[in-house]
Formats: sequence, C-alpha cells, structure tokens
Amino acid sequence: MCAAMAVLLAGCITVKAPEKPIEINLNVNIRQEVVVSLRKDVQNLDQQYPGVF
Repeated sequence: MCAAMAVLLAGCITVKAPEKPIEINLNVNIRQEVVVSLRKDVQNLDQQYPGVF
C-alpha cells in the first residue's frame, strides 16, 4: 500500500528551471586582510631594521 502511494505521489513532483538566471552577489570586503598583511610585513621589517620607521 505504501509503495503504491509513493509511486502515485512521485509523478506529482516536477522540477523546472527558473525564468531568470540565478544571480549571486559576492561583494566581499578584503581590505581587512590586506591591512593585516601589511602590518605583519612592517613589523618584520621593523625587527630586521630597528629605528628605520
């Protein structure tokens, strides 16, 4: 009985592609990573050449 119900319900499910293309907005702020990277580079240079900065 359950198998027959599953077969009947399986025909009711349809998958349709959307009319408009899917748009994914990836406005990611990478400024923080760049600032952290530059700070580490400056700290390394300051340790190598003390008194320059």
